Amino acid sequence: MKLSQFKFTLPRELVADYPAKNRDESRLMVIDRKTGTIEHKVFKDILDYFDDGDAMILNDTKVFPARLYGNKEKTGAKIEVFLLRELNRESRLWDVLVDPARKIRIGNKLYFGENDSLVAEVIDNTTSRGRTLRFLFDGPYEEFKKTIEELGNTPIPKYIRRPLQADDAERYQTVYARVEGAVAAPTAGLHFSRELLKRLELKGVGFGMLTLHVGLGSFRPVEVEDLTKHKMESEQVEIPQSCADVVNAAKLRKKRVCAVGTTCVRAVETSVSTEGLLKPYNGWTNRFIFPPYDFQIPNCMITNFHAPESTLLMMITAFGGYDLIMKAYKEAVKEKYRFLSYGDAMLIL
Repeated sequence: MKLSQFKFTLPRELVADYPAKNRDESRLMVIDRKTGTIEHKVFKDILDYFDDGDAMILNDTKVFPARLYGNKEKTGAKIEVFLLRELNRESRLWDVLVDPARKIRIGNKLYFGENDSLVAEVIDNTTSRGRTLRFLFDGPYEEFKKTIEELGNTPIPKYIRRPLQADDAERYQTVYARVEGAVAAPTAGLHFSRELLKRLELKGVGFGMLTLHVGLGSFRPVEVEDLTKHKMESEQVEIPQSCADVVNAAKLRKKRVCAVGTTCVRAVETSVSTEGLLKPYNGWTNRFIFPPYDFQIPNCMITNFHAPESTLLMMITAFGGYDLIMKAYKEAVKEKYRFLSYGDAMLIL
């Protein structure tokens, strides 16, 4: 397929700048692939679609405060540093994005905090905006991480056109977030409240927890018309045996296996046995899913509404069928569903 097939007009007013007042009361579009029907619900109505023995796959990655603001030595110019990935714990080496990048060269020092409590040196250029930083911090690692957490900001996406608010630290995080390492939230999971999870559990739904640390690769624009030439960036994944057991029990009983979000789909589709079952896995994935694609693990999924020409939309059309999903998106725009990270949800059956 071609990039241009994933174009649609997304009015700016439909991009959600704020989360729903209550997590489980965002809107929910339910799409049935067999019948081609589209229904309009509220997210907590998801209870009606799951039963005893069904499985949900959840990504328990935790977003860390990845956005730092500092000043360049000598000039004092304000610099934004977005922490992407820790490269070496002992050496305090990090892969980062800097803005404005043209001002940041190898050898520059950057100062963070009111009293310059944290200093970093630029030691490499990786891409036009990418740099490798060495943080000059002598204390123990726990102290260093605490300093980062105190100085860092919740990395809500730049397209959210408002200042960071106090509740973003909680709302841009799933209620089951546990393993720190993501620079973006697995947003389909933001709709689950603790109460809703408990009610699903009481119905007999099993939860398979995996970890995929979301990077920025999923959101990077596709710049080639021929999708086979696009390369995804690798993201770290861990699928424990306990997750595989929950998922495979539901698969063998021909029950629903619901991937909550595109990150879960990418993770499980990376580790499939020859029998079509989920295998434990600890490593990396750069899997790029676009139509046509034969899914092995999930038979239903929950996702948000994504941007035109995004790799996320491409995966959704591969799962739900190109014509049906593009029709659903047209309806979502008409019905004024809220899009992107803080937006509404879709359940594809």
